[in-house]
Amino acid sequence: MEEIQNIVTTCTRDCPNTCGLVATVEQGRLVRLVGSAEHPLTRGAACHKTAKYIERVYSEERITSPMVRDGKGWQPVSWDTALDIIADKMKLIHEQDGPEAILYYQGYGERTALKLLNTYFFNLFGGVTTLRGSLCGGTGQASQNLDLGHRISHDPLDHYNSKAMILWARNPVTTNISLVPIIKDIRKRGGRIIVIDPYKNRTASLADRFIAPAPGMDVYLAMAAARIILERGQADTDFLTKFSQGFPAYQDFLDGYTVEELCALADVTPDDASYLAETLITCAPASILLGWGLHRHKDAHYTIRAIDALGAIAGIIGVPGGGVSQGFEEYGPYNQDYWGNHLNPPRRTLLMPVIGQELLQVEHPKIRMVFITAANPVCMAPNSAKVIKALQGMECVVCSGHFLNDTADMADIFLPATTFLEENDVMASYGHNYVGPVNKAIEPVGECKTDYQMFSALATRFPFAEQFCRSEEEWLYDICSPIRAWGCTMEELRTAPFRIPEPMAPYQDKCFPTASGKFEFMTAFDPEKLADTDHEFPYTLLTVAGHNHICSERTLSDHSPLPEVVLHPDEADQLGLVEGKPVMVTSRTGGAVKALLRTDHAMRRDCLLSERGGWIKAGHGLNRLTVDMASTVGDGTPYYQTKVKLSPCR
Repeated sequence: MEEIQNIVTTCTRDCPNTCGLVATVEQGRLVRLVGSAEHPLTRGAACHKTAKYIERVYSEERITSPMVRDGKGWQPVSWDTALDIIADKMKLIHEQDGPEAILYYQGYGERTALKLLNTYFFNLFGGVTTLRGSLCGGTGQASQNLDLGHRISHDPLDHYNSKAMILWARNPVTTNISLVPIIKDIRKRGGRIIVIDPYKNRTASLADRFIAPAPGMDVYLAMAAARIILERGQADTDFLTKFSQGFPAYQDFLDGYTVEELCALADVTPDDASYLAETLITCAPASILLGWGLHRHKDAHYTIRAIDALGAIAGIIGVPGGGVSQGFEEYGPYNQDYWGNHLNPPRRTLLMPVIGQELLQVEHPKIRMVFITAANPVCMAPNSAKVIKALQGMECVVCSGHFLNDTADMADIFLPATTFLEENDVMASYGHNYVGPVNKAIEPVGECKTDYQMFSALATRFPFAEQFCRSEEEWLYDICSPIRAWGCTMEELRTAPFRIPEPMAPYQDKCFPTASGKFEFMTAFDPEKLADTDHEFPYTLLTVAGHNHICSERTLSDHSPLPEVVLHPDEADQLGLVEGKPVMVTSRTGGAVKALLRTDHAMRRDCLLSERGGWIKAGHGLNRLTVDMASTVGDGTPYYQTKVKLSPCR
């Protein structure tokens, strides 16, 4: 009789949905992976990428033993050999230049509870150079903190109280599947859905209205809608007078333009702005959900704060079914002392959005060794050429992962990591308020180890081994102390998700953790900073989330021969470019990518669209084109500041 097991677990991939899952295992082999009907939010839903993950676990391309590079290429070695080399190098560098000559690069591939201990290991070692800033949502969170004091989003289940939903640069059909039933419920009840995005994403098909502002100019659309609400006498004057600060200064910005002028700057019609304003007035409460594309401009804080201001003027802040929601604290439910940052004086950090440049220029001491986990910075960080050059100059690069991706090609040592289906852990979310169990469904493939097992084995080569090497159960018990304090036992957390006791709808008391105790309007706005005309490179490059892959989480064989780029057909005609033919895409970084041209009348004429995450070694790698800079607020990554041009391939 076949032994069949169904194991409850949680997806740990870089996605806000963080679905509850059930893994079916037969005779020790994973055969099925589906959504768990018992999860209170995801309710059995899971994206189509979930089932495909089984192929990733058992892929022939997966690396399942440690490897060291020599003059002949990669050679398989034992774990002891690989870890001995790493430990010896770390000790030598520590002795000669101090621990800050080592960079630990921790990526977003997995952000579970036990991953805190990766940084704890390096703090026990003495405190190495680490990262600050973000490739993703840092700009949005920092911007909302300026308005709200501390960003708290509405629980997704609260959106069932919404009579309208405005998805601003958000594409749930591709990136947040559990919102789709809520969207359909709102429409079934006669509510409205608006999708705002420079390109017509898949979610637009579920919307009553699609609005396509110019890239980075959403601030003017938000201002136009706010002006209309004020002109119609429909603003929440009680909130503005009693619970906000800075509104008169913000109103001065609005009064400096007509609605028509604001719409022209946003490149939308006055009817678009009117529809948005009318929805907020007549379909109350309406919820606004911010997507990650909004963050990808240097001065994205202007747009995000203007949308917050629109929410305040419309009276949806602190209202069930309303709010302007951006994200959640995925490390919030853990005891963050176990990062260990208190063990050392403040150590040096490098800015993630410009990591290539930082590594090339940092001194006193220079970075000699880079240790990378759950990340593919050569592919995913901007300006790939600089990242490659920087890593090529290192004495030693250690990369942990599943496949030999672009970053692994720069490494000297590769350590094979488990997937979440081969480990025990706990997973919180940046998309909702639930913490879920990560239960091992199968034994590790080959010789793969969890991050904690790797660092525990490495710790035995250092004097701090006794402080670090404990059982996973002991560490999880301590790291999850806030969850236990909220009344959830570890035994309960092994079997079902637990909801963090955050409010379903925050700020209902109209008290904000700002300096004033009130909602704080943006009081500084410089429109000159938004000017971005480049006649030589006329198209804004939008590298969006792919529908079939999460970032660079793919294998070499998953790639098409060329990446596809999408352009408006009239632009293609003007350039003499032909649908289905190769084109060359170039930018001011000096990078060039050969791509296959597709055309679509739904595209804005000033944009070029492509999926992010394809590998350079597979001929993809759009970040060879992206400029490296940091956002003005939040040290985020302004990928969409990149302008490109196209030419035929001769």
